[in-house]
Amino acid sequence: MLSFPAGDEAVSAGVTLDGRAYARELMGAVTARAGAVEHGAGIATLLVGDDVTASIYQRRIDRGAREAGVASRVEHLPADASLGQVVGKIAELDVDPEISGMLVLRPLPASLPETRVLRAIPPEKDVEAQHPENAGLLALGTPRFLPSTPAAAFLMLDRYMLDQGMNPALAYDGLDLVIVGRSNNVGKPAAILGLARNATVISAHKHTADADRLDEHTRLADILIVAAGVPRLITGEMLRPGSIVIDIGINAISDARGSTRLVGDVDFDSAIEVAGAVSPVPGGVGPITDAWVLHNAVLAAERREGRHDRPDTLHLVDELRSFAR
Repeated sequence: MLSFPAGDEAVSAGVTLDGRAYARELMGAVTARAGAVEHGAGIATLLVGDDVTASIYQRRIDRGAREAGVASRVEHLPADASLGQVVGKIAELDVDPEISGMLVLRPLPASLPETRVLRAIPPEKDVEAQHPENAGLLALGTPRFLPSTPAAAFLMLDRYMLDQGMNPALAYDGLDLVIVGRSNNVGKPAAILGLARNATVISAHKHTADADRLDEHTRLADILIVAAGVPRLITGEMLRPGSIVIDIGINAISDARGSTRLVGDVDFDSAIEVAGAVSPVPGGVGPITDAWVLHNAVLAAERREGRHDRPDTLHLVDELRSFAR
């Protein structure tokens, strides 16, 4: 179990969680497993339109796949592509024997019905668990795949707990896990993963903040996961001393000189003075997210050959120790 300082006990600055190091561990495991797949593993990414952030992410996935020995197929359709064209491209990718995993990048153009696009993804290749069948399996506690960002957050937590000498399968029992943000791709899956680990899960969101009660909940958190999309929303004074803080937000801000940089949803400088551990932005959850997509593509290839079943981070931690930095 985690331990926290008493009320007036002095708290030293916390640990900065190194997402890049954890991502290297995961990529080591992915590379080794990809090489053992008889017919190979492959990832296809489909970008519809010209969203800059999605385009950058597509390039990162392509680069990581090639480094890991995973085949990569990069596809792009114009923003005015019809639903039929998008569904047709997904069907084309589905019959490509090299492709074991598929990712439709978001956001989609407003003209496309997102639910119908996501339903067209073959569930066995749906590496972000976007298809309703995979979302339902996740909610039932029997996931085929874990969405990459919440999975990355829990891989970081699991590995940190291992570093602290705790068993991740038991370390969450009864802890207060507060999640700020309730999106379908991050907040809700993270809540499900927390419940699966026997944490006491609280979901806070915009309406919690509007009611001026957000800090009431964040100060209770033994573990705080923040995915609100609001720059520096969470400050040190809103944290429980000694807590673990995972920042999933990625926000571009400009200073007075016009320079742009990335910051998270957590004010890192004040948080690190109170929390026991904080993930930075950049260099925190993001690199692990990229590697997790490839993990899912390899997992799909292994299943295609009738081998392995390890969708959750708890099934990977012992393996990752062999790739520790």
